[in-house]
Amino acid sequence: MEELDLILESVKQDMEAAIKHLDHAFQKIRAGRASTAMVQDVMVEYYGAPTPINQVANVSVPDAMTISIQPWDKTAINAIEKAIINSNLGFAPSNNGENIILNVPPLTEERRRELAKQAKAETEQTKIVVRNARQDGLKELKKLEGVSEDVVKGVEEEIQTLTDKYVKLCDEHLKVKDAEIMKV
Repeated sequence: MEELDLILESVKQDMEAAIKHLDHAFQKIRAGRASTAMVQDVMVEYYGAPTPINQVANVSVPDAMTISIQPWDKTAINAIEKAIINSNLGFAPSNNGENIILNVPPLTEERRRELAKQAKAETEQTKIVVRNARQDGLKELKKLEGVSEDVVKGVEEEIQTLTDKYVKLCDEHLKVKDAEIMKV
């Protein structure tokens, strides 16, 4: 029975990780207003090593349409600017010598639709990961020996219930993100 609990717990952890990944991916999809999450994955070449932007500068959002990046080391300002340009985020950084300002342009209807498609694609990928976790769990279940068919059936049903729950959760997250993107 302990092995069955381990299989169930493993499947649940994989599905939860998929939802966390979806949430992280959704943070990167901007929805009309500035957020520090938009630049969190930008890597700056700092003393020869790629370093996350939040480890070389203070990233803040002074208002809904602006991201302010204030480097702790003033010599890094050009490297940060270059990293932002190379990251293909679509921002044109302006540098005043002390900090970098990113103006977040308002979204057009066409861009909103593209972002909604991107969110839907992320959701579909997450659903695939959830279903793969189900498949892995079922395969592990089949490998077990000396367990009655009734118990196996019961665990299979629990795994399917988990799968349905997490697929529904994906759809709910998409619905919320979609509303956020399309809101003008």
